[in-house]
Amino acid sequence: MRRKIRMGMVGGGPGAFIGAVHRMAARLDGQIELVCGAFSANPKRARAAGRELLLPAERVYASFEEMFASEAARPEEDRMDFVSIVTPNHLHAPVAVAALKNGFHVLCDKPMTVNVKEARDLARRVNKSGLLFGLTHNYTGYPMVKEARHRVHAGELGTIRKIMVEYPQGWLATRLEGTGQKQADWRTDPARAGASCCMGDIGTHAENLAEYVTGLRIESLCADLSTFVKKRVLDDDGSVLLRFQGGARGVLTASQISVGEENGLRLRVYGEKGGLDWRQEEPNTLALLYPDQPRRLLRAGAGDANLCEAARAACRLPPGHPEGFIEAFANLYTAFAAALDARLSGATETVPDVPTVEDGLRGMLFIETVVKSAAGNAKWVKMPAS
Repeated sequence: MRRKIRMGMVGGGPGAFIGAVHRMAARLDGQIELVCGAFSANPKRARAAGRELLLPAERVYASFEEMFASEAARPEEDRMDFVSIVTPNHLHAPVAVAALKNGFHVLCDKPMTVNVKEARDLARRVNKSGLLFGLTHNYTGYPMVKEARHRVHAGELGTIRKIMVEYPQGWLATRLEGTGQKQADWRTDPARAGASCCMGDIGTHAENLAEYVTGLRIESLCADLSTFVKKRVLDDDGSVLLRFQGGARGVLTASQISVGEENGLRLRVYGEKGGLDWRQEEPNTLALLYPDQPRRLLRAGAGDANLCEAARAACRLPPGHPEGFIEAFANLYTAFAAALDARLSGATETVPDVPTVEDGLRGMLFIETVVKSAAGNAKWVKMPAS
């Protein structure tokens, strides 16, 4: 890498959770530096965030529009290279569109937009622009998720028959949004979150993980959504039966009212010859399941010859040294930075192992189809391919 990749950020100001995670992840491998930001729609809060991050006052902006215009006017050797979007959902598309118009590459938090119309428009704009676009479905960055994907794609499990993915949380088991808690407030607001809370927030992670590991697309689904907490408008729990291309069947559950649960994302895949089991709360372990031998546990660790190349590359530490959530995020940032460096330096460019705008569109199609299915009487609802 000839120099550090320069990043701007929209969102992630005081009181935000995910913005700080993105900043830590971007810094982890020393290839990216934060050079500017529009951290809040409140100028006072934006300036406070800039001071905390030790940014020059002139590169802390009151709006994303001002940031893109000002950065585009700076000398090429000084301006930001890409923007990281960590706002509530309703701002993802407007910020991304403005970035593309000003010639900036984009790394955006999920879900990509608030509806399918916005997602299709953004996908069209990204493809027309030729600029890099990545989506931070961070669970795809875990080494053992990459190992699971390798095992499935290598045919070790045989033809896939059953896919089970679950994501229970308990943090919204009470009406937390009524207390002024910022993260709960916007996620339960249709104007900022979109048509779904639970399925939009964490169900899309489960959908993306299942499709990423197996390479199979959901073709149709049958969904049941519930809102258990009184006075809450959007769903806080859901169950979905899935039919995948190739004949595989699946079950996806997501819940934010499962009392006592923390962040229990789990994926199980079963084929004709074997299966696998991965849990986010113990991410360094992948269980391989066979009909005629004991369960085999693979462990993450740099340099482990038992792992595929992609999994080894995603590890930073020797076996037994835990790596987790921030490191998984960092793997996406580092892969995006490497692709961007190749683009800027004229080197041979490879496709980064980072979720794409098409994956973002898949996520929005999933949300829309789930909501449609849950509201209707049809047993199965076809999910559009694009």
